[in-house]
Amino acid sequence: MASPLIFVVGGTRSGKSRFGLAATRRLAADGRAWFLGTAWPGDPELDDRIARHRRERPATWPTIVVGSDLVTALARTEPSEPVLIDGLTLWLSTLIGDDVPEIDPILDGPIAAGFAAIEERPGAVVVVSDEVGLGIVPMHAGARAYRDLVGIAHQRIAAMADEAYLLVAGLPVTLKRGSQP
Repeated sequence: MASPLIFVVGGTRSGKSRFGLAATRRLAADGRAWFLGTAWPGDPELDDRIARHRRERPATWPTIVVGSDLVTALARTEPSEPVLIDGLTLWLSTLIGDDVPEIDPILDGPIAAGFAAIEERPGAVVVVSDEVGLGIVPMHAGARAYRDLVGIAHQRIAAMADEAYLLVAGLPVTLKRGSQP
């Protein structure tokens, strides 16, 4: 059986990280997996979330902070062991920065490269992300660009994925299982 790519998406406090962690644990045959974190410490509330997530995963899992270079972060892992990337939206916010960007160069550059690295990995990958497109249309052009970038990136990673789940109120809704388009 080929190593799966599992995409988990949901809103804030939907249970997506817990679901992604459980999926990764199931995939870790010897109990070891890699955690690729995308959150930057420095904000007290986010620091608390980072600490909570760290306590919830096994201490034996190596942690890599992705920064803006997902390809290099993935290359630092053991290729045959599962990887949990949590979360895609924070990585995308690192790529977009504070200005109102043209999103095509980001989609065709670092996102395409990162997704290719995920697809080429022999080991399983679980990608967790925040759903941001179910709310109102943002007034700020930069926020609209970010929302659009996230939506397109979600479509691309979901198309690649073997399995995709939407978490709502702690419950997984299966979006894709197996070879569905």
